[in-house]
Amino acid sequence: MVCGGRRFRYEVPVKNAWIGSWVSAQQLTEPHNLPPEPGLPHATLRQIIQLALGGERLRFSFSNEFGNAPLTLVRAHVALSAGGSAIAPHSDTRLTFAGQPSITLPPGATVTSDELALEVKAFTNLAITLAFDGTPPSDVTGHPGSRTTSYLQPGADVSAPDMPRAQATDHWYFASEVDVLTDARARAIVTLGDSITDGRGSTTNQNDRWPNLLSRRLLARPETALISVLNQGAGGNRVLEQGLGVPALARFDRDVLGPPGVRWVIILEGINDLGGSPPASAADLIAAFREMIAKARAREIAVIGGTILPFEGAEYFTAAGEAARQAFNHWLRSSGELDGVIDFDQLARDPRAPGRLSAAVDGGDHLHPCAEGYRILANGIDLGLFQ
Repeated sequence: MVCGGRRFRYEVPVKNAWIGSWVSAQQLTEPHNLPPEPGLPHATLRQIIQLALGGERLRFSFSNEFGNAPLTLVRAHVALSAGGSAIAPHSDTRLTFAGQPSITLPPGATVTSDELALEVKAFTNLAITLAFDGTPPSDVTGHPGSRTTSYLQPGADVSAPDMPRAQATDHWYFASEVDVLTDARARAIVTLGDSITDGRGSTTNQNDRWPNLLSRRLLARPETALISVLNQGAGGNRVLEQGLGVPALARFDRDVLGPPGVRWVIILEGINDLGGSPPASAADLIAAFREMIAKARAREIAVIGGTILPFEGAEYFTAAGEAARQAFNHWLRSSGELDGVIDFDQLARDPRAPGRLSAAVDGGDHLHPCAEGYRILANGIDLGLFQ
């Protein structure tokens, strides 16, 4: 519009925006974590996920990133979970892809469904049910550390109210992200890490990993109630070298910069680098963190570093690894190069033996916390970091 020789642009306020509400870090599934018999050919797979944030509409992403053949989803349905393998039948809804009920993903591809009109609240449990053709890839893309039970049975009954004869498996396959259309003020935190972020030692089907518990704390406060927590932890992951899955430095663009609405990233990773072969030095980790900080800052994402937890007594503990851990943690605390620090080390350590996890935190292997340990970590996070 032109008024008095001056040009004005009127912008309509955006009331809603897409934001990530659930993710899983995708990797090549190891042989011992592949789907159980009868396998994927001509089978139906039902997977349960929990949303971190509610919204009015949803869209679902599936990945064949590590597949060695095309992946055909013959049908894909979504419903409210009714516990176990059961769904609420009235909520069962077909997903479509560019208007079609099926989709074939070539190797390396990811696809996002059409929008689905389904109003959901935070912490809603959804069942994603997929039916496969007879030739799914033998190299399966997924997330082994789901801490959540999935269900697999022969046939193509994606609307089955229950699957009592299904084979149960505590892994996710192909499902990579769920976004919700919600208040445009909403933002997301990505937690980038290894098995400690992935929740090894937490309770299966209880969603009590430390990122889940942080999410519940945030949504309980009005000033942080529009923040979603996206768990991009991957068991066995390293920052620099290939461990289980793509190194954090290499997957940063996909897992941190990829989901919509990310405002913060919490990086708690490096213990597998210090204990791995060859072991990384503190200088190696610092250089990698500086690279991730630069990538995040270029996208206006604040970087919060988590100090590495004690690991004395763990299988791969060494005195050199402990010295590197102390040096790296000192840099995190004192350098001023990050936007914030969460001192997980201080929260988790035994005050009488600071190189070890406290009895309240230790899950038994002197490396991973127990369920109560994850609660201690989550409760110790200053929520003022996310104002």
